[in-house]
Amino acid sequence: MQQPRQYHRGVLCPGPEPWIEPANFSVPDGACDCHAHVIDDGKRFSLSSKRSYTPPPASEDDYLTMLDATGMSYGVLVQVSIHGLDNRFMLEVLSHHPERLRGVAVIDAGFTPTKLATMHELGVRGARVNVLFGGGVALDQMETLATLIAPYGWHLQLLLSAEQLPALLPRLVRLKTPLVIDHMGHPAAVAGVKSEGFQALCRLIGDHGHWVKLSAPYRLEPEHDDYAASRTMAQQLAAIAPERVLYGSDWPHVAIPYQRPNTGHMRNLVGEWFDEAQIQRLLVGNPATLYGFDSDAG
Repeated sequence: MQQPRQYHRGVLCPGPEPWIEPANFSVPDGACDCHAHVIDDGKRFSLSSKRSYTPPPASEDDYLTMLDATGMSYGVLVQVSIHGLDNRFMLEVLSHHPERLRGVAVIDAGFTPTKLATMHELGVRGARVNVLFGGGVALDQMETLATLIAPYGWHLQLLLSAEQLPALLPRLVRLKTPLVIDHMGHPAAVAGVKSEGFQALCRLIGDHGHWVKLSAPYRLEPEHDDYAASRTMAQQLAAIAPERVLYGSDWPHVAIPYQRPNTGHMRNLVGEWFDEAQIQRLLVGNPATLYGFDSDAG
């Protein structure tokens, strides 16, 4: 089993680049950024002692400014690993913007139905399993979590390495809960679309009706800035399951020691990789379906 990536938790990651590259295509009304985080400095909301890194704060105002600057009508906040099971900051931000935002929480078997129902009312629509960074919930809790969240119609979001997917596939396809796979399965881009891990991802979304986020190419091929391999993977995934692909900026780009990607450039890859109809599905139609946003906005 792959172990969480370890960075020294006392060392700060760089914050996001404040300048956002202007759009190179017409971002449609109703567009959604399906993957970003808010981060406290630890003074109001606790930081996990098991965290793998320590980023600078990413405030509610910073997050909303980013959404506006990238042309996003809606946003999905994903509980960041450094806050562990303490979802309070994310829930606070969701409570301030019930029409605009949804959330994906980190939970364990100790979360009661009452607590989960309250989280649902605040806009949570999924639970995250994260095995790449400390502070997440492990894969051995996957079936338990799927049972816990089923009454609320939530999905299970998985941050793992594509190389784990072939062995996990029998377990994953037995789950009755929808799955969302982070960052195109987090494969090593050099392995290519013919790798066993990527092919397992294709079967998961193509044959079994699950979802994938076309996000964070800089995590997959950090040595490149044209992201050619990521483009090939994203286009193939969108061709296999056009109604189950999602875009996420991955702002504020935590745990990246080798570069500081531009959030506007991440969005602009959508305009470079996909045609107008694909963009409409990716940014508007698909998020509206999965997270329950107002589809009329697009």
